[in-house]
Amino acid sequence: MISGDPLGILNSWNHSIHFCNWHGVSCGRRHQRVTVLNLPSLGLVGPLSPYIGNLTFLRMIDLSNNSFHGEIPLEIGKLFRLQYLQLFINSFEGEFPANLTYCSDLRVISLVDNNLGGKIPAELGSLSNLIKFSVAKNHFTGPIPLSLGNLSNLVGLSLSHNNLEGSIPFELARFSKLQILILGFNNFSGMVPTSLYNISSITYFSVNDNQLHGSFPSNLGLTLPKLQAFHIGSNQFYGPIPSSIANASGLVEIETSQNSLTGPLPMNFGTLYELQKLNSHTNRLGTGDRKGNELMDFLTSLSNCSNLQWLDMAINGFKSLLPDSIANLSTTITRLTLDGNYIFGSIPLGIGNLVNLRTLYLSTNMLVGSIPNSIGKLSNLEQLLLLRNNISGEIPSLIGNITRLGILDLSINMIEGSIPVSLGDCTNLREFYLEDNHLTGDIPQEIFGLSSLTILILSQNYLRGFLPQEVGNLKNLERLNISENKLFGEIPATLSNCQVLEFLYMMGNLFEGTIPESFKQLKGLQVLDVSRNNLSRQIPSFLSELPLLQNLNLSYNMFDGEIPNGGVFRNISAFSIVGNKKLCGGIKVLQLPACPAKDLKERRRPFKRRAIVVVVTLTIFLLIVCTSAIIYRTRRSRQHASSTLPLQNQLLQLSYGEIFHATNGFSSTNLIGEGRYGLVYKGILKFGELIVAVKVLKLHECGAIKSFKTECEALKNIRHRNLVKVITSCSSIDFEGNDFKALVFEFMKNGSLENWLHPISFSEQHDPNHFTFVQRLNIAIDVATALDYLHHHCEVAIVHCDLKPSNILLDDNLCAHVGDFGLTRILSATTGISNHHQSSSTGIRGTVGYVAPEYGMGEEVSTQGDMYSFGVLLLEMFTGKRPTDNMFIDNINLHIYAKKSLSDQVMQIVDRRIILAEEEEPSRAQQSSTNNISKLEVCLALVIQIGVSCSVELPHERMNARDVLMELQKIRNIFLGFREQN
Repeated sequence: MISGDPLGILNSWNHSIHFCNWHGVSCGRRHQRVTVLNLPSLGLVGPLSPYIGNLTFLRMIDLSNNSFHGEIPLEIGKLFRLQYLQLFINSFEGEFPANLTYCSDLRVISLVDNNLGGKIPAELGSLSNLIKFSVAKNHFTGPIPLSLGNLSNLVGLSLSHNNLEGSIPFELARFSKLQILILGFNNFSGMVPTSLYNISSITYFSVNDNQLHGSFPSNLGLTLPKLQAFHIGSNQFYGPIPSSIANASGLVEIETSQNSLTGPLPMNFGTLYELQKLNSHTNRLGTGDRKGNELMDFLTSLSNCSNLQWLDMAINGFKSLLPDSIANLSTTITRLTLDGNYIFGSIPLGIGNLVNLRTLYLSTNMLVGSIPNSIGKLSNLEQLLLLRNNISGEIPSLIGNITRLGILDLSINMIEGSIPVSLGDCTNLREFYLEDNHLTGDIPQEIFGLSSLTILILSQNYLRGFLPQEVGNLKNLERLNISENKLFGEIPATLSNCQVLEFLYMMGNLFEGTIPESFKQLKGLQVLDVSRNNLSRQIPSFLSELPLLQNLNLSYNMFDGEIPNGGVFRNISAFSIVGNKKLCGGIKVLQLPACPAKDLKERRRPFKRRAIVVVVTLTIFLLIVCTSAIIYRTRRSRQHASSTLPLQNQLLQLSYGEIFHATNGFSSTNLIGEGRYGLVYKGILKFGELIVAVKVLKLHECGAIKSFKTECEALKNIRHRNLVKVITSCSSIDFEGNDFKALVFEFMKNGSLENWLHPISFSEQHDPNHFTFVQRLNIAIDVATALDYLHHHCEVAIVHCDLKPSNILLDDNLCAHVGDFGLTRILSATTGISNHHQSSSTGIRGTVGYVAPEYGMGEEVSTQGDMYSFGVLLLEMFTGKRPTDNMFIDNINLHIYAKKSLSDQVMQIVDRRIILAEEEEPSRAQQSSTNNISKLEVCLALVIQIGVSCSVELPHERMNARDVLMELQKIRNIFLGFREQN
């Protein structure tokens, strides 16, 4: 019944080989009966056959980390010799197989990470030999059965990440041999039975993320001497952390965050030499006694913890000096967060000793002094947050040594001097906040070489000079705030190159001129504030055409003339023009005077006189040009006409030989992709050492030449940052006299989206296990942006017709570029129908699973067809399932599979790598893992909803690209939690 065997493991399961020699099968020596079925991590797909119940000699079943689905067959209860049942990380559903209680010799049951539901059966209490019971990450409900207390041999109990409720039963205290107790991420309430703290064998105690309350016994560390992990975060516990906990000298992790614990802090934690993680943020551990310096003494004591990696004491109300002894913490420490307290003093010079630090949060305290030069020694630092303090002095130039820095927030301090040019060396910087300081001088051009920047906030300083033209180099910039400075000159037209810009704040400066006409290209702009400047002339009409613009502030400038009437100017609450005294017209609620016709005529008179002069001049010029052209054409009449192939007259000319050498003779080692009509090679053009991708057409394939012409025709008319850039084309003959046609594209270092979603092998550049939710969402936004451009912003609408992961290429920054326009259709500007005179059924092939269902019924090509493909693509990106996956049978497809999950099971269908990556991804704000995952679940549900809405069967019910783009951007804003700017 196994329908998927990608590694071919079961090829050995045939009659020519004895079954005891089949892969994963072991037999007993005496009777040659199957005793072990060991098939973990093989990618197997399908239900578990009920005939497994006939293998009555089975002692172990290990099918973990596969894609088995359906219910666990009741026949498994016939296996009375079974001792080990390991089915974790699959997709089994239904209720817990109650028949398992007949397997009286069971030692281990592990069903972690499946889709099982219902209640945990009370009959499990009869399995007296059970040592380990793990059913975490399922959908079990109800209370913990009291009968589980009968499992006197139990060593490990894991019930986390379910929907269990009620109180933790006292009966669990009978587990005299218990070592691992994991009950986190449920809905348990009440108090933890005191008797549980008396099970001296416990090493791992986890009840975090529930609704538990109560205090801890003072002798906790004496009764749990073997404790290694103590996780009680995100509950309602109160009282002090018992100092006796230090008696458990083997403690590795202490996680007590987000409770109501109070001080004083235990001062003997320094004896926990194995301690790696101490997370107690968001409690009330500070006693409020500024003279006590309890935090200072506590941090000093931790200098003996030589393995410490994570220290988080944020938001605790500490009033203490930041001690120099912080520099004596272990060099293994990677995260240090003390933000949200009342810590005073200055940052110690020895902070540079913590060479492995990746995250340093000291924000929202009372720190003074300057940032020490030694901060430049923290070469591994990725996040530095010092906002909301009283830090002064200059930003040290050595900060440029921290090349891994991704987030730098120094806002709301008293920092002075200029922005150091060395920050241009921080090539990974994504978010840069400097608002509300005393900075002076120019904005260094080096900042605008940081192509990774998405947020740049320099507001409320004393910066002077021009805004450099190089600002247009920030291709990934989403938010720019340079307000409340002393910048002057004209607004750079190059800002329009920041195609993903959404929020632009420039108010309170000395800018003059007008808003550049090039801003019409900023289709994603949502907020534009240029108030309190010296801008003049008429308000540009294109502002009314920006589709996403929601807030426009033009107040207190010198604009004149008529106010546009469309778009944002229709909503009085969405725009402001106060303080511009020469405006007229606009919507009625503005109560401005109408623009006088007489004045308009007076303005036109000098224009008409100038127009007459220009027309006469142009006429004479054109006569001269025409005469010259006739003479030139006569002289050239005997020469060959230039090639009529699209692109060739405009772009670089390449011969077959040059392409042959660039691809090392079309070597197989250079082959990076293959489609129906072409092979794609990596090539290096000798001039300039330009790396390119060369698509060589398979001219023997029927339709290849047509595909080549179609792609040329499409590519010559379109240009967009989210479309693959064509460099040139080549139509020639090879060394043997055969026809040769190729297209040369910009090379994309990170390959195709297909490689990331469904990797065959891992490489340094491709690490799908760290393919985060935000990265996937950004790619989806890039693709939606490309479709919006093709469907709505070209001269005529263009339908891609073959949208799928292998046709989406990723550059160095994982920015997506849509490619392969071989099946493209250009719609008529008047009818909206494809200009190819054929039905869809014969003209559209596309790819199975992604093609809109109406094409199969002969319907004409439309933009809704692309949106269907996009919907399937979106679902694939976030579930990790191909639309052609073997699991989709019996009228179940990816759309239906995703739609069924929208009620409350979204987290069960998403690609697990997203959740794993999110758990590893450090967040900018201080949040618990629960809040992160909760926010992730909300955003994933919204994304899946869009995918379902786009992939509905009826074309007119699908979302369009423009609406999809807006919704995806909103989801990204929700997830990232953008801070509102004044």
